[in-house]
Amino acid sequence: MLGRMMDMPLTITHLLRRAASYHAHREIVSVRPDKSRVRTTYGDLATRSARLANALTKLGVKPGDRVGTLAWNHHQHLECYYGVPAMGAIVHTLNIRLAPAEIGYIANHAGDSVIVVDQSLWPLFEKFRASVTSLQHVMVVRDKNEPLPPGTLDYDAVLAEASPDFAWPELPENTGAMICYTSGTTGNPKGALYSHRSTVLHALTASLPDVIGFAMSDVVLPVVPMFHASGWGLPYAAVLVGAKLVLPGPHLDPTSLLDLMQQEKVTVAGGVPTIWLGILALLDAEPKRWDLSSVRTMAIGGSAAPPALIDGFRVRHGLSVTHAWGMTETNPVGTVARVKPHLEADVEAAKALRATQGLALPFVETRHVDDTGRLLPWDNQAVGELEVRGPWVSASYLKDEDAHRWTADGWFKTGDVVTICAEGYVRITDRAKDVIKSGGEWISSVALENALMAHPAIAEAAVFAAAHPKWSERPVAAIVTKPGASATDDELRAHLATQFPSMYLPDAYVRLEQIPRGSTGKFLKTKLREQYGNILLG
Repeated sequence: MLGRMMDMPLTITHLLRRAASYHAHREIVSVRPDKSRVRTTYGDLATRSARLANALTKLGVKPGDRVGTLAWNHHQHLECYYGVPAMGAIVHTLNIRLAPAEIGYIANHAGDSVIVVDQSLWPLFEKFRASVTSLQHVMVVRDKNEPLPPGTLDYDAVLAEASPDFAWPELPENTGAMICYTSGTTGNPKGALYSHRSTVLHALTASLPDVIGFAMSDVVLPVVPMFHASGWGLPYAAVLVGAKLVLPGPHLDPTSLLDLMQQEKVTVAGGVPTIWLGILALLDAEPKRWDLSSVRTMAIGGSAAPPALIDGFRVRHGLSVTHAWGMTETNPVGTVARVKPHLEADVEAAKALRATQGLALPFVETRHVDDTGRLLPWDNQAVGELEVRGPWVSASYLKDEDAHRWTADGWFKTGDVVTICAEGYVRITDRAKDVIKSGGEWISSVALENALMAHPAIAEAAVFAAAHPKWSERPVAAIVTKPGASATDDELRAHLATQFPSMYLPDAYVRLEQIPRGSTGKFLKTKLREQYGNILLG
């Protein structure tokens, strides 16, 4: 008889045990609302996760039950990331940047029986609490010197009374671990259920050298909120390898983040482009104020990062950016822009590749198709919708909603319009809902935005479709200029005319103090279309 390998399930419980056994003294830094810092360890994480599991069991939480979180990035939220799934329940991160009615819908749809909420977020919680009919208990993470609301439990006090020992169950690796919801820009938000297996495989793959390459020597700063697509998996990858974790709490302004990166000697940070646009602007204004020599790379994703942003960090500040792409449904990273060795020699080509969405991670597969579902060639020219599949790509939404997002042969339709080159690099040209269709021409809003943000006077740009009496739709650009800078419409047209045909140039420019953002920090083009969609109709 041939020998066999051990059938050891891939579970978050293993990450927790490993942290306790091998990295118990590794530090976790949490920034509180008053900007003070709490320092705990992975040993504390293991002990407090066990206390949390015991406390939740006493409250009646059973395997498969949902435990919601309404919280910033801090060590208590991290304990929910581990203690809840390791006991067999499912942690459900609630996006605090959604409207209260949407959050209530999501908590109710998921069936949250317990919600862990930051005290500073209580006013938001109160606005939707009554709509969550499944809710039985509320645990409050105290972050103010104020009495807790009546009928709630003090999170830390409850943990202090619970036993530090918990008999973690041996879970099948496909057991549900976390639910994350889409931002719901069209229709109600949809729930994606992440399994233990998908979470562990994603953390392992993210740690490969040609992805992010996490190591125990790293200091990891998840700027991306932990309520957004499992914090891009950073809280799991960091614990997997034993890296120091720095959790910024509610302080996501450029000055606070740069101070934190310098003082804690951060090596890897991850966040959306709008965060890094603000940081780059501040570094440009005060280039000698911060010592960021410890930083190895900054991961940027959530939406396409302008090449001018990536190049600005590299050229002016010597900082490396790793451009990545993912979605809530891909748990979350699907591609990363690493340049293959044989393509490094051509400096300009390598620069362009770093600004693409990159290559599929190992075990993830990509393809793009036309409107009829026909497979398109990888020739860097054919434009179609990106489809993906892989072990951490959702196979359905909760309650089988929107089943049309999956093909008959099991691929997920992302809604991103892309080209793919012969080397396999994916380049997003637009979201399907944002493509501008003007007189038979398809105009890429992303390409125009990238070009506008390369102009020295422009800090932010978002291009959207506006109604037009002759062409059906025409591009309009919303822009934010840098402090003290200005650019006329004619100057911007002249800047774009060197790169695009006249048909592609925006018909109008809207000047704003800030471009509206969605719940995950992306530019909110739906809002721009609502406000300015008829600007060309007089």
